[in-house]
Amino acid sequence: MPAYERTDRYSTVAIWLHWTIALLVLVNIAVGLLHDPIPALRGWMAGHKAIGITVLVLTLGRIIWRITHPAPPLPADVPAAEKGLGHATHFAFYALLLAMPVTGWMMVSGSAKPGGLTWFGLFDIPYLSVSKATSGFGHAAHGVLGWLMLALVVLHVAGALRHHLILRNNVLARMAPAVRR
Repeated sequence: MPAYERTDRYSTVAIWLHWTIALLVLVNIAVGLLHDPIPALRGWMAGHKAIGITVLVLTLGRIIWRITHPAPPLPADVPAAEKGLGHATHFAFYALLLAMPVTGWMMVSGSAKPGGLTWFGLFDIPYLSVSKATSGFGHAAHGVLGWLMLALVVLHVAGALRHHLILRNNVLARMAPAVRR
């Protein structure tokens, strides 16, 4: 479908990217926040890093897709302030989906380990050339951004459920293939 045509739903590619990135982010939030209190998750950190790089690549693809395939319009009865909040939330998501993997990559790049990040054992991704101070900043920022991502996910899910269950409009159905108004 050409970029200028709009429907009331996101494209199949946008839906696939949304749900794939969402699932990967939820896994990484769980592993990132729980790997210290749950020792069994410590072994998942290599996967956490590989998922982070995957999220970074998929997010770059999603941004390109979004630029070339605009989102369907929100229902006319959605107030302007709420539309603005929705746009701000999506912008914040894109920023976090880029910043989280980059700060994680910065963090691990300051280690003395040879090689690079392994992507699910298939190949290595070189470390970034950063100082110990930059690596330390990446570590601090990654932790704060993780909590911000969790809060944004909760806000996003609450907003989608509000539109579907309370306002009974098609906002959720635009991104969820199985949901009907």
